[in-house]
Amino acid sequence: MTLARKDPFVVADDWWRGAAIYQVYVRSFADGDGDGTGDLAGVRSRLPYLARLGVDAIWFTPWYRSPLADGGYDVADYRAIDPAFGTLAEAEKLIAEARDLGIRVIVDVVPNHVSDQHPWFQAALAAGPGSPERELFHFRPGRGPHGELPPNNWPSQFAGSTWTRVPDGEWYLHLFTPEQPDLNWAHPAVRQEHEDVLRFWFERGAAGVRVDSAALLAKDPTLADAEPDDTSGYVDRDELHDIYRAWRAVADAYDGVLIGELWVPDPERFARYLRPDELHTAFNFDFLTRPWDAAELRASIDRTLAYHAPVGAPATWVLCNHDVTRTVTRYGRADTRFDFATKRFGTPTDLGLGRRRARAAALLSLALPGSVYLYQGEELGLPEVEVDPARIQDPMHARSGGVDPGRDGCRVPLPWTAQGPTYGFGDTDTGSGAPWLPQPPGWGAYAAEAQADDPRSMLALYRSALHLRACQPGFQGHELAWLDAADDVLAFARGAGLVCVVNLSAEPAALPPHREVLLTSDPLDGDGRLPSDTAVWLRT
Repeated sequence: MTLARKDPFVVADDWWRGAAIYQVYVRSFADGDGDGTGDLAGVRSRLPYLARLGVDAIWFTPWYRSPLADGGYDVADYRAIDPAFGTLAEAEKLIAEARDLGIRVIVDVVPNHVSDQHPWFQAALAAGPGSPERELFHFRPGRGPHGELPPNNWPSQFAGSTWTRVPDGEWYLHLFTPEQPDLNWAHPAVRQEHEDVLRFWFERGAAGVRVDSAALLAKDPTLADAEPDDTSGYVDRDELHDIYRAWRAVADAYDGVLIGELWVPDPERFARYLRPDELHTAFNFDFLTRPWDAAELRASIDRTLAYHAPVGAPATWVLCNHDVTRTVTRYGRADTRFDFATKRFGTPTDLGLGRRRARAAALLSLALPGSVYLYQGEELGLPEVEVDPARIQDPMHARSGGVDPGRDGCRVPLPWTAQGPTYGFGDTDTGSGAPWLPQPPGWGAYAAEAQADDPRSMLALYRSALHLRACQPGFQGHELAWLDAADDVLAFARGAGLVCVVNLSAEPAALPPHREVLLTSDPLDGDGRLPSDTAVWLRT
């Protein structure tokens, strides 16, 4: 299926500036054939659910052919769907069916590296030192008398070494796992291939592309050693901007959107990627990592809006994703920040407290100007699961020596029904194979079915909030004005008389004068005040 360019659906009014985008981790969303692995058939069966939820777009984590050494972020073929998930024809059908429901599709591209099973890398291994095939990657001789030491001291994004030695004695660079060799972005063939991949998916109806690890592609050509905490050799290098200008030209030809995963702490350098001829938007990880603290969250909101304004790009807001601890769990802990380095087994958690705060955080993030991302299961209030170490598949766990619990705890397959062998994840007429990650006992209590008709449920809250966000004029535009409020209370006005108040203090808070209560994360108290860890939307 090839769609004509300039599809009216895709170009409508810069939809991405204020969109609500739902992240689907295909392997764990819904299993259409009952084999234990989520697939495109399962997603297609749940499209009406997503339409009723009220999202504008779906972002799919990689669904391409992959050995799944890192959850699909080790891509072996960008033009083929992994057989565990379905077929290319089925992906095209899904994109079309979602469009019929008013939902756009965003695909995930992983440009920093490929799978070690990718044809390019297999050819490089076979060709040997000094070959043109090896120029597509970063192969180098080792150091030491016999080349037995890695070429440099760069640290891995995961624990362990960034270099692996091959039988002929050379080493290759991989910022992630050995199964993910880094590409050489100074090579024109690498650039051309990825521009062609963008065209391939835009021509199949994709409305946008999420760019994984977008700040890592370019490397210091000398591959020089780095001082401790110095990442300038491989993070946020100036050469990246030419790459994304070329990508933007491709995207503009299809009215497509480019969304960067950018862990760049410097606001000025972050904003460079969002100039009008580069990426359209980028993930706001500053907001995600902040603790449940009024001053911290306000500082993050101010900082985010300030560094997006000069380049005219919309802010983005996200509370969790497939890599980080689920919101309900994180906000129920003594340390409510998120940091990869602090994840540990057995961290005490108050899920009741976390749930209240997650509900309030939902209304906070959905009230802010810009686009918002929801991770699958967030609308169900799913907690992080402590997966049996023997079942963990995430390489972060193994490469940490078993200290880091990894990311599988937020990737446990969703519960759709209150009962059944897999709580509706893969309970089909053809089978109900054990899910690829185990679901914990009582998982059905969080099921979409169990929450659908409960007006107090997390699902009902998200449905109501997304509906109001779409239809109330106060949520349009980029305006935000802080209002006077008590300590540890956030209060701000948007357009058309809309006010959001979030009480992060330990005591009930008085509400500002208002005409109507539109939505609360939990009920007001008997005196009409906002309880602790509660948010409200008001019309003034």
